[in-house]
Amino acid sequence: MSNAFYSVPTAVNEPIKSYAPGSPERIALLSVYKEMYAQKPIDIPMYIGSEKVRTSQKIAMAPPHDHKHVIGHFNRGDTGHVEKAIQSALEAKDAWSSLPWEHRASIFMKAAELLAGPFRDRMNAATMLAQSKNVMQAEIDAACEMIDFFRFNVYLMQEMYSNQPDSQPGIWNRMEYRPLEGFVFAISPFNFTSIAANLPAVAAMMGNTCVWKPSETQMYSAQVIMDLFHAAGLPEGVINLISVEGPVAGDVIFKHKEFAALHFTGSTSVFQQLWKKIGNNMEHYRVYPRIVGETGGKDFIMVHKSSDAAEVATALSRGSFEFQGQKCSAASRGYVPNNIWTEVKSILVEQVSSFKMGSPEDNTNFINAVIDERAFDKISAYITYCNDHKDAEIIVGGEFDKSQGYFISPTVVVTTDPKFRTMSEEIFGPVLTIYVYEADAFEETLDILDETSEYALTGSILSQDRYAIALATKKLENAAGNFYINDKCTGAVVGQQPFGGARGSGTNDKAGAAMNLLRWVQARTIKETFVPATDYPYPFLQK
Repeated sequence: MSNAFYSVPTAVNEPIKSYAPGSPERIALLSVYKEMYAQKPIDIPMYIGSEKVRTSQKIAMAPPHDHKHVIGHFNRGDTGHVEKAIQSALEAKDAWSSLPWEHRASIFMKAAELLAGPFRDRMNAATMLAQSKNVMQAEIDAACEMIDFFRFNVYLMQEMYSNQPDSQPGIWNRMEYRPLEGFVFAISPFNFTSIAANLPAVAAMMGNTCVWKPSETQMYSAQVIMDLFHAAGLPEGVINLISVEGPVAGDVIFKHKEFAALHFTGSTSVFQQLWKKIGNNMEHYRVYPRIVGETGGKDFIMVHKSSDAAEVATALSRGSFEFQGQKCSAASRGYVPNNIWTEVKSILVEQVSSFKMGSPEDNTNFINAVIDERAFDKISAYITYCNDHKDAEIIVGGEFDKSQGYFISPTVVVTTDPKFRTMSEEIFGPVLTIYVYEADAFEETLDILDETSEYALTGSILSQDRYAIALATKKLENAAGNFYINDKCTGAVVGQQPFGGARGSGTNDKAGAAMNLLRWVQARTIKETFVPATDYPYPFLQK
């Protein structure tokens, strides 16, 4: 029996490979990409306990940038599969939660090393192929951030377990961190492969068993994640992957007595619907379920009159258009003072006009396709709306074409209305709207910014004036859960900038931080008295 407390390796961020022309990593990754593109279409099962479950309902998968090319199918399940996944998670619970924590830690540390090595190219290539990310966007997400989640969460888990209360003479106080009572339901999005893996993994690391429903447009890389987990030694039944429609899963899971928690990343409207459904089913549950969600954003870049025009333009172009603006942190509204607008506009239009767009296989393409036809139609409708209104002008971009892939040119809109539709509604695509304000109306514009959107995920202030920075930091304290000074509003790194927002953007439980891990455990305080009292009277009772 183990009688030691183990120290895990200090967590460090995974180095990002450059993929420069002629580099070994570029050659290797593109080779794997081409191999996966050309291979016979794959058939992705559901992973329920020890079974790989296939059904008669096959759903085709195709690259967003080449939507006529079928790369595989996944199997759509029904309520019976959801019930079976729950049962599998519950059956695995006792053995998994009883496993000493260092063995759970070892599995995810091994997963990190496998991903840093033999799984790296496959995970990145799957993300490029099925989610249309370019080489660099895939590397920082599917490889580096996922590795960082595994390593840092293990390190934080050890720190949390070692956090114990004080004891007084004759008493020993202890804190026990147990997994939640029941199973965890994880719902993950298409846009970050690392988030898809982390949502079930962080709960499992803390001793929980999970039912995981990835986005249908992320199923291709979800299979690689499951292969990685199993290669690392994750026992069957700990994470059960299902591919069912959302309402089908919800009707079973949110009425189940053993439902313990929801870990969600996705749209604000869906999260609100799920919260209501959970609330309406409270009488069914053994415990009050934990609800953790990271949802939408209408992220901003606020610019002060003292800012450098080139710095502003670059923050806008990178922050808005990397991964086609399909990041929950992507800048989609900018506030630029009129004293520098002419220069900012010139540089911004030049930068955006120079973007190449096409397949991720061509490393010179900065822009790739949006995720699917539904997203394409929604985003292009916003562009059409801007074209139809006199208080908005498209200064670059505005084109879209889905004949081969779901391609939308990065589009910059300038509006005279700070409450214009594209200044306030989440678009989740390559559309940036800019409001040009009077340079001396900085403080008033901060108030407008704060009132314009229901969201509070990310934002930034660009300024060379420290008083202006301090003012913006204070006035916008509730407008963004991740706030950046003299930088774009994207690019949070695990262990450096724990991520999450409030208001309509979620519960702000900060993925990659100890506070997130605490959501997946319940604590028990234990007090042991070494010499118990033998009679009831206290000294104050004496005459």
